[in-house]
Amino acid sequence: MSEQGTPPPTGTPLPDWTPRPWPPGTAMKGRFVTVELLDPELHADDLFAATSEDREGRNWTYMPYGPFADKAAHRSWIEDMYASQDLFFHAVIDNRTGKAVGALSFMRVQPNVGVIEIGHISFSPRLQRTPGATEAIWLMLSRAFDELGYRRCEWKCDSLNAPSRAAARRFGFRFEGIFRQATVYKGRNRDTAWFSIIDKEWPLLAPLYRQWLAPDNFDPAGRQKTSLSKLTAQALAAAWKDRRPS
Repeated sequence: MSEQGTPPPTGTPLPDWTPRPWPPGTAMKGRFVTVELLDPELHADDLFAATSEDREGRNWTYMPYGPFADKAAHRSWIEDMYASQDLFFHAVIDNRTGKAVGALSFMRVQPNVGVIEIGHISFSPRLQRTPGATEAIWLMLSRAFDELGYRRCEWKCDSLNAPSRAAARRFGFRFEGIFRQATVYKGRNRDTAWFSIIDKEWPLLAPLYRQWLAPDNFDPAGRQKTSLSKLTAQALAAAWKDRRPS
């Protein structure tokens, strides 16, 4: 409580703020992958073939759906996602083959306050741990911040999903905390881990993505020379230090 006669503290004024546009339906093309709106007719068969290489169905452990018993069940799910009014599902296309190898979505889009989330990330074994996987996230972040001017991009996952939490940190998302008993899915509890990147951090992170994705960061065998995790961690640590009062 503020002292009598002292105005209570308030957030930073944003006199020039205006609502942001909804994400467009145009494709995002990178060097390794193209990210385009999910279409059952174009992508269902490719995605089923790619995701079926995950023989144990481990990629679906922390999803509210899947694994799918057959191609028909998988296509039915894709048709539901295609028809959703709340999700902007995208397919990730391998530029070398022209085949869909993964999917992800913009979701919980809030244009009035400039908040957007990247979620429902389903990368097949063909895409996992490749430069294309990182490029797909970079393309989505670049659209959110550079193209559309959003203030905040969120990443959420089951708190037990260690690979997703590690990926969030690698991509430069800052951990914000755990929402306990946030939801129920597949008959079990989910505590949700929250991460975010805000617009003031993106100018620090965007050049690091470009640096990591550059051809000279990979040796002839395709192995990275400098890890993105190292680059983003150093940048955010420096930025956080600079914001602390002396």
